[in-house]
Amino acid sequence: MGRIVTLASGQFGDLGLEELCAAAAKMGYEGLELATHAHFDVKRALDEDGYIPQVWETLSKYGLQCHAISAHLTGQCVGDQWDERLDNFAPKEHTGKPEAIRAWAVEEMKNTARAAQKFGVKIVNGFTGSPIWARWYSYPQTSEEMIEAGFTLIYDLWNPIFDIFDQCEIKFALEFHPSEIAFDYYTAKRLLEKFGYRETLGFNFDPSHLVWQGVSETVFIRKFAKRIYHVHLKDVKLLKNELAGILGSFLPFGDDRRTWNFVSLGHGDTDFDGIIRELNTAGYTGPLSVEWEDSGMDRFLGAAESCAYAKRINFSALGVAFDDTLKR
Repeated sequence: MGRIVTLASGQFGDLGLEELCAAAAKMGYEGLELATHAHFDVKRALDEDGYIPQVWETLSKYGLQCHAISAHLTGQCVGDQWDERLDNFAPKEHTGKPEAIRAWAVEEMKNTARAAQKFGVKIVNGFTGSPIWARWYSYPQTSEEMIEAGFTLIYDLWNPIFDIFDQCEIKFALEFHPSEIAFDYYTAKRLLEKFGYRETLGFNFDPSHLVWQGVSETVFIRKFAKRIYHVHLKDVKLLKNELAGILGSFLPFGDDRRTWNFVSLGHGDTDFDGIIRELNTAGYTGPLSVEWEDSGMDRFLGAAESCAYAKRINFSALGVAFDDTLKR
């Protein structure tokens, strides 16, 4: 099977690159998806001649590849309507300054494309943010004009960024996600339509964000087969609590009163067998990147177990009908 199994580095941001590489290789991973807020410094990549060779040398030392970098925190700052939470994602000198945060994020995303090109990868994963997420429940009433204005703002903000992505021959893989402009099938379709199905824009497929919403993770791949530019493997467990709903009840991740929680691969309700079959049909040959999130498990144990699980389910299509040998 051509698809390698990689580890998303963001959840291990407290480790240095070399320490993470050593741990990932020991756990069986074949590569890393490097997060720009943790293990891949965009500014250093552009400004320091020795930085990128140093990163590749560290990866190679442990037999690891890299096919994508992720810029989720930066991208969130581009399209979000500011509140104080965004201050955690931007440089400290912009704290409490919405216009400064957005301006920084726009330029940083352009530089991320330039850094990805220089680094030699073709995919940047991330978020877009959303100026209308708070209006998802139509009360006070949300008009169609308000929704369209939100999609238009995302278009206006991201189109110039995508121009730089095109110049650098980099694709942007949006992780559809609650709090993003696209979070399910219909919003994802509307976003692609808004951008005129521009080739720059595709998806970082993460099934965990669909399953708890009740959206089919397999049908999503089928509908957007040519737009799956990268894949996250993350599991989610659906729980029963007659006192809580899918909105989370303002309970923290890991709290067993919630009706769903992210869990280590194989411990939840995601149809990974169906996902692999759909990815095979779609012809996806990129990485399967484990984004490990489970508040109830040791992360090194869980990440190692998840790597083994991902490799076990990472099967190829037969390529012929199973009963072809019955013919004379």
